[in-house]
Amino acid sequence: MATGRTHRPATRSRGIPEATVARLPLYLRALTGLSERSVPTVSSEELAAAAGVNSAKLRKDFSYLGSYGTRGVGYDVEYLVYQISRELGLTQDWPVVIVGIGNLGAALANYGGFASRGFRVAALIDADPAMAGKPVAGIPVQHTDELEKIISDNGVSIGVIATPAGAAQQVCERLVAAGVTSILNFAPTVLSVPEGVDVRKVDLSIELQILAFHEQRKAGEDAAAEAVGPPVVRTGAPPTRKGPDGEVPAVMPA
Repeated sequence: MATGRTHRPATRSRGIPEATVARLPLYLRALTGLSERSVPTVSSEELAAAAGVNSAKLRKDFSYLGSYGTRGVGYDVEYLVYQISRELGLTQDWPVVIVGIGNLGAALANYGGFASRGFRVAALIDADPAMAGKPVAGIPVQHTDELEKIISDNGVSIGVIATPAGAAQQVCERLVAAGVTSILNFAPTVLSVPEGVDVRKVDLSIELQILAFHEQRKAGEDAAAEAVGPPVVRTGAPPTRKGPDGEVPAVMPA
């Protein structure tokens, strides 16, 4: 089986925009759900709605893959699953190491979605000597002293950092020096990496803060609406103003 060290996805060389690449997993998730329900074909409108995107944008994205669907029939679900999986590099084995086996790291180790999507957790690494040898998700934790050897022995090119912020940069530098070229960062800090190394940052606190902003804005809009109250309905004669021929209504009746 091929490993991540010897094969790389072809998206960059084929000129697929980064925005399109970012949406491919959304399409794949929606398509996988359809496949599990044995749905044979899907229209661009149905798939776009399931993925939460615009149907015109979806068709444009698929044109980069060379997939245009069939008029009146739509897209073949199984073929699209294979096509997108291949483009994302998920038809091969990607060994991954997780560094930092605290609560978050342990939760990531126990996540069953890695294996079903082409990612194999090759090793769990932690700096705490007391953690060494303890099994998490059936995998014994190894000490950070062995990090470089682990990466070399397993052909790892993807590392996951789930350490405290203060340790993340040092761990990142060791991963890169050992040959890791892609990093998923859960630590609440910005990592500095050399050219050619990709970093994806996942910050749950930032996402919650954004949600808090929207909740506050919605609450403010509701409060403003209540303060304004219902519209006033005026009755009786309309207000008047002075004209050359005496008082005339301010708003003339139609």
